[in-house]
Amino acid sequence: MMEDSYLVREPSAPEVPLLLSIPHCGEEVPAGIRQRFASERISKLPDTDFHLQRLYDFAPELGVRTIYARFNRYVVDLNRPADRRPLYAGRDETALLPTNSFASEAIYLPGHEPDEAEIAERIAVYWQPYHDRLAAELAALRERHGHALLFDAHSIRSRVPRFFDGELPGLMLGDVNGEAADSRLSTAVLAVHAQSGYSWRANDPFRGGYITRSLGDPQNGIHALQLEMSQRLYMDEAEPYEYLPELAEELQPTLRASLEAFVSAAREL
Repeated sequence: MMEDSYLVREPSAPEVPLLLSIPHCGEEVPAGIRQRFASERISKLPDTDFHLQRLYDFAPELGVRTIYARFNRYVVDLNRPADRRPLYAGRDETALLPTNSFASEAIYLPGHEPDEAEIAERIAVYWQPYHDRLAAELAALRERHGHALLFDAHSIRSRVPRFFDGELPGLMLGDVNGEAADSRLSTAVLAVHAQSGYSWRANDPFRGGYITRSLGDPQNGIHALQLEMSQRLYMDEAEPYEYLPELAEELQPTLRASLEAFVSAAREL
């Protein structure tokens, strides 16, 4: 297993049965891929979930282990199925190996898109190790604690006309309409969001990506939630995509309370 396709942040407090996954924060691109990018703008990786590993840097204090991506979603999208089936039938969405950005810009120079052999290689080298590690960590947490929780963290620009009309809400929690986690756990986290002062929705417009859908198994003690959030809550959405500490510090108590509510509600089941 090629473990250097992801990074691990260990808990600094007694372990709780929660794993934090951040699959879209990676900013590394192998040189052989980057040199085929179509423009300077694409080379700036505009569709990245920037700074999330920094935003969630409090997680170790809660006893939470974090697994997060090194490589960018333009290399391979860790939150899409390897068989490339759509997540949202009939809706425009990005691919396992995207060839167009959120703004419908070509990612690759003409004729330099990845072929089937390269797609298979990227799945093996970058995608599979991340998913293997998530599955192994959740199995170990369930063995040690009797249940396991997965919190899959994401962020996105507030306005993405290719996919959505208007401005997205601040916080968007998904549990695949109750299939990936016991509804009592989702309800506990949503109560935090309702009291946060930020706009929020449940399962709209994001129900949960492949990670949440494939690993959430509440009947067998594994509960998965995905939190998508608008990047305006903690960073500048325009280049150079700077982290805004004052906004981030206002948001972090809500994120911390979300993780704590998830753990607490699961303990009470």
